[in-house]
Amino acid sequence: MDIHRQQDLESTLSRIAAALERIAPAPDRAPDLSTADCFVFEPPMTLRPVQQVSRVPISLLTGIDRARDILLTNTKRFAEGLPANNALLWGARGMGKSSLVKAAHAEVNALVPQAALKLIEIHREDIDHLPALMGFLRESPCRIVLFCDDLSFDHDDTSYKSLKAVLDGGVEGRPRNVVFYATSNRRHLLPRSMMENEQSTAISPGEAVEEKVSLSDRFGLWIGFHACSQDEYLAMVDGYLAAYAVPHDAQDARRAALEWYTTRGSRSGRVAWQFVQDYAAERGHVID
Repeated sequence: MDIHRQQDLESTLSRIAAALERIAPAPDRAPDLSTADCFVFEPPMTLRPVQQVSRVPISLLTGIDRARDILLTNTKRFAEGLPANNALLWGARGMGKSSLVKAAHAEVNALVPQAALKLIEIHREDIDHLPALMGFLRESPCRIVLFCDDLSFDHDDTSYKSLKAVLDGGVEGRPRNVVFYATSNRRHLLPRSMMENEQSTAISPGEAVEEKVSLSDRFGLWIGFHACSQDEYLAMVDGYLAAYAVPHDAQDARRAALEWYTTRGSRSGRVAWQFVQDYAAERGHVID
């Protein structure tokens, strides 16, 4: 073999080796979580720091006092090194499920600063990576809330099995330094039609449905959120107006808030916040 062909072969082998290193699984090492309190998981194994988290103070989450207290207590216990449960926040749209998770994280870090609790968001479409991510986070000295917003599964979607396995099962079990919080509009995370189809086509219908429902059982806490009353909705509006110093007349703001939710056809914390943003903008008031 002449010298030029040998050099070409060595160059080709070097490129192949470099490519294999790039696609190889990340080594099991403790992730560096010192750069921020919140991260977003990006496959295959990247944690992107979030310096400015979109959240509201926990004091502004009105009408969900019981849910707030339950999640806050569970999160505080976890931060202090005590046993804590995975939590499923389910129910009405726009009632502050994801806002509560982010607010509880900030509140607990204020109450237990030495814990330096971390929040990592994993998107619904990345759930298949959950087993590998759990193993990766196991090596971290930090205590971590792993959070998935709007979690649900559609027909023929089998990724729920990955979630079920890592939440409570497997030979290793859930890492002691990780707790999993999820929000969903569905109590059992699966559409009713999917469960009914499993029941009608299975040899043992009861066992098929039990298989699906058992996913929700992996969450020790089921925290329900329900549509708010008119008084609760108006209290949310008043809280936002006061917190962001929006100039307003009480009667005018009340009338406008009632008209706003009537045209939207629903009442919720999200609708209240959308109204306040519009009301402030009409008055040239900037909400920071």
